[in-house]
Amino acid sequence: MSSAVEQLAKNANWGALAKATELKQRILFVLGALIIYRLGTYIPVPGIDPIVWKEIYDQKGGGILDMFNMFSGGALSRMTIFALNIMPYISASIIMQLATAMFPNLEKLKKEGEHGRMKINQYTRYLTVLLATVQAYGLAVGLEGMQSSTGSAVIDPGFFFRASTVITIVGGTVFLMWLGEQITQRGIGNGISLIIFAGIVAELPRAIGSTLELGRQGQFNFIELLALAAMVIGVIALIVFMERAQRRVTVQYPRRQAGNQMQMGQQNHIPLKMNTAGVIPPIFASSLLLLPLTIVGFSGAEGGDLTSAIARYLQHGQPIYMLLYGGLIAFFAFFYTAIVFNPEENADMLQKHGGFVPGIRPGKSTADYLDHVLTRITAVGALYLVFICLLPEFMISQYSMPFYFGGTSLLIVVTVTMDTVAQIHSHLIAHQYEGLIKKAKLRGTGRKGRR
Repeated sequence: MSSAVEQLAKNANWGALAKATELKQRILFVLGALIIYRLGTYIPVPGIDPIVWKEIYDQKGGGILDMFNMFSGGALSRMTIFALNIMPYISASIIMQLATAMFPNLEKLKKEGEHGRMKINQYTRYLTVLLATVQAYGLAVGLEGMQSSTGSAVIDPGFFFRASTVITIVGGTVFLMWLGEQITQRGIGNGISLIIFAGIVAELPRAIGSTLELGRQGQFNFIELLALAAMVIGVIALIVFMERAQRRVTVQYPRRQAGNQMQMGQQNHIPLKMNTAGVIPPIFASSLLLLPLTIVGFSGAEGGDLTSAIARYLQHGQPIYMLLYGGLIAFFAFFYTAIVFNPEENADMLQKHGGFVPGIRPGKSTADYLDHVLTRITAVGALYLVFICLLPEFMISQYSMPFYFGGTSLLIVVTVTMDTVAQIHSHLIAHQYEGLIKKAKLRGTGRKGRR
């Protein structure tokens, strides 16, 4: 019998080792996928003169283009196959979520479970291709009209250049969409968020270097550099605190009969995060600002009245830009929270299981109470997001600080890091829990053998 126990122990150890190997494989898959993504940000679009394009981008940089370049991980400034990055997919996701909330047929499809979710994802992919095609064509037309002192950005303008540019850039966007889904399924964390995260982090050394260069040139003094570093640290600390903050709604379960035993009443809680939407509102708000202005930003090479006005008012630190950006962030904070947490469904679930909030009647009163609490904490969360994303805008407008130190970039980096670490921790806990169960079973088997 002892030999049987030893054999089971060996199997358990091999099982734990296999689980650890699976986690390592997931992490290695994520790293490999992100390396492939970074390599793609250096593959140029065919037919572009890189020297001329760099000169044009340096002249036109700032405002909405710097924001787009940040999300693309520098691919736009190099005009590579990933110039649009994953932003068309995010825009398509926004449109589909709005359509799901507005149209009953899509809402019904969403409630059909896995089949409905796959169907909506398929529609999102089709819409991504459509949006990417429109943006890529506008980008190709805009590039043909760009001139610098050394020549044209496009070596051989014409139909062939437009067609090849659209096919190349749309193919790059679709590949990133597929790569993000693979990371989510076979790796750790959310694939789309990790792709944006990798792009921002990869450009941080250059941003730090440019900041130090500005200090060397005298634009920043030592005290201002220390103040900038303190602000970045303070923003990171605030993000960590607010992302962990939550309101716990107490839930009481009465005593109930289970067979021949009477189970005592239990007390639990519903954790409502202060920022339920996470990093989604700033990304959605940025993508909506980028979607209509992608073509405008490039077609403004000739200095038209409309495009010049739009480019001027959408610079960092401009009141219209801040109002639009802050308003969209607040809207998506409430909108996405309403999608993620439904007070009526949670109240019905509590009532079915016999749970209730102390002092609140079950049913509609509980739903109204949860909605009231959620609205208040979401308002605080929305103000926090607006503050985090707009505070650095004043620094950018006053001190020409690199955009990579902006609130949106720091929020994405910190939030994605916390989420990924939490998922790795969950995998480790699950593996340890499985190991403890196997050890308990082995002990039980050993005792039976001794008997």
